[in-house]
Amino acid sequence: MKLAFSTLGVPGLPISEVVRLAAEHGYQGVELRAHPEEPVHPGLSMLERADVVEEFKRGGIEILTVAGYVRAASEGDDQPVLDELAALVDLARDLGARNVRVFPGGGDQDPATADAAAARRLAAAAPYAADMGVRILLETHDSHRAGAAVARVVGTVGHGSVGALWDIMHTWLAGEDPAASHAVLAPHLGYVQVKDIASAEDTEPLALGAGVLPLRACLDTLDADSWVCWEHEKRWHPEAAELPGLLSAGREHLLRLGAPKQ
Repeated sequence: MKLAFSTLGVPGLPISEVVRLAAEHGYQGVELRAHPEEPVHPGLSMLERADVVEEFKRGGIEILTVAGYVRAASEGDDQPVLDELAALVDLARDLGARNVRVFPGGGDQDPATADAAAARRLAAAAPYAADMGVRILLETHDSHRAGAAVARVVGTVGHGSVGALWDIMHTWLAGEDPAASHAVLAPHLGYVQVKDIASAEDTEPLALGAGVLPLRACLDTLDADSWVCWEHEKRWHPEAAELPGLLSAGREHLLRLGAPKQ
């Protein structure tokens, strides 16, 4: 199992410090939140992108994903969505990241309408992503929080450069058993995001293992070489514990859960 953490857990932290945290606490990769309030976003110049690459190279840490905010199923014209997605793919290519994260964002639309919009846009973006060596991953989130819902869209696209990102909190909130989520997502799965929360009503992030999410059941479904990323949603919950102080214990917890069963 290869471990990463999301910079959603360390909002605004300079890249040099992000890399240092990953290296010191035994994480092989980082999921970079791509937003203008963060150090990495599509507005970076080529020189700034090269500086980011050098920081990660120096620390021996992989950039797993550029986590963007494209909403593939959103209402409106396709072209603004496609333009935003292309900018994220370009950023991922320049940084050497293997993935771009997108959300469904279907809102209150009829599910079939939202599915069709997301599939159409992702299919249109797939050839360019393939040319850039980048995979677009649709996250289990918002309008498509169940694995079955994301698999429905990605399966319709039917392109190797479009896959799924399994956020286990959202599939759990959708009432989907981890084995069922994995069964539908496995043909498309890029990697898994883990976290922990107290309950469906209280989603403030907790240390891994301190809440109710079925982490072991999730990890039990994965291949030994799978990527697992800890998304500690500190940006949305400022009162939550600071991620740097949790990283070592979180790594040990995930490795214990993911160890081969005797």
